Amino acid sequence: MSRPSLLWSKLIIPRPSSSRPFFRFLTSPYCTYTRTFLITPATPPMASKSPSSSSSPKPYKREYGWVDGAEVLERYSEGGYHPVEIGNVLHDRYHIIDKLGYGGWSTVWLARDSVKERYVALKVGRADSLGNETETLRALETAGGCDAIPRLLDQFHVDGPNGSHPCSVTEPALCSLYDCSFSRLFPRDVARALSYELALAVSYLHSHGYAHGDIYLPNVLLKAPSTLNQLSVEQFREKFGKPDIYPVKRLDGNPLPPGVPRTAVVPCYLQKKHVKNFTLSDARILLSDFGEAFAPAAQSRRGADCHSPTDYRPPDAFLQPDIPLSFSSDIWCLALAIWDILGMQPLFGSFFGCPESLVSQVVDVFGPLPSGWWEKWEGRTKYFNDDGTPKAGRHIWSKLDEAFEERVQKQRRELNMGEYGREETAAFLDLMVRMLKPNPQERITMDEVLQSEWMVKWARPEYERSLAARQGT
Repeated sequence: MSRPSLLWSKLIIPRPSSSRPFFRFLTSPYCTYTRTFLITPATPPMASKSPSSSSSPKPYKREYGWVDGAEVLERYSEGGYHPVEIGNVLHDRYHIIDKLGYGGWSTVWLARDSVKERYVALKVGRADSLGNETETLRALETAGGCDAIPRLLDQFHVDGPNGSHPCSVTEPALCSLYDCSFSRLFPRDVARALSYELALAVSYLHSHGYAHGDIYLPNVLLKAPSTLNQLSVEQFREKFGKPDIYPVKRLDGNPLPPGVPRTAVVPCYLQKKHVKNFTLSDARILLSDFGEAFAPAAQSRRGADCHSPTDYRPPDAFLQPDIPLSFSSDIWCLALAIWDILGMQPLFGSFFGCPESLVSQVVDVFGPLPSGWWEKWEGRTKYFNDDGTPKAGRHIWSKLDEAFEERVQKQRRELNMGEYGREETAAFLDLMVRMLKPNPQERITMDEVLQSEWMVKWARPEYERSLAARQGT
């Protein structure tokens, strides 16, 4: 029997020491994966989200050495990714400088626009992707635009050995709020301002007939300052380091086919400031990844077709899989995102993305399910007795107020980051309860979210101060 190290050596191209920040290896602002993989010769990383409600990338057989932190190289095939490498020029103007991230349906690159002399985020979709995201962004921009919604700067197609690929150009970002969670907690004023701006962005979407469909911290990005464009490519390299590039090799030793890049690039990380040192001028976000966005009045999106990570899906997506989702699904996800911003610890956490575990946690935290749901929930006997009490021996999740004390207040005290006062805590928990109703028909609307006591008395004032602080940055 082979030693494990020998098996791994055939599957993984090891990464040498790098000049990049350690955070580069954790995630990226444009990455739809968390870096948790099952490593076997024929097992792909965790399946990514699909931009359509009816399909997802097909399983594959491993053919190439795995590069830690890069996309699935087997996706470079007919109908899949377009091979892009550092130094390429797309559309006769976009010079590829580095990689910002990847998802199941695209790779995203930092490029220098030679016409406008600025840095941009260039998303290159799979040839078999539907390209719904650009249509949504274009419609939202026509409606007047929102500072926290990416502006579509350009769109085009690029033809290659794997097909014709939709490309979209937007402004780049420094990192996602999820990235920031690795360096702990935001100051209280920054957390409030970020929460309000995110709520404003979702409100803008809803007011123009769209639901985002995938709100969670990896899709909430920190804007890059305009000063980034003042850097030449050489100055950019001096500040952020060279790209992490690794050779792509077939496991059978044969030459690479024309549709596979010669090198794999690990996404970069452009945020250097520790979040505890953030000021209100840093509280500038972009709500990204509109591949799951939909217009509830014009198209039906069943709960079964929700592709958000399990821990962020509303319970009705599991328990009423054939009922269409609506704006209320965004309300649930927004509440969890705001909770994460304040405490950087999620309210729910299922093992291996288990829906049954998530539903049991919702019951633990909020009490009995709506009438009729309990009887239809087949997995209840795994977690609860016939009388509805939790089964002995399993972990029981804390009620909402206890969870806030344990996962938010306690760690803020321990890290000397300042806890939230009693009056603010009561107002915040009241908002969470109203947004996190298991029954989607009972959840409040975005107008009611913005008019809530916590938003009006604590979040909005900090957001207004952040607007003043960011002038000229």
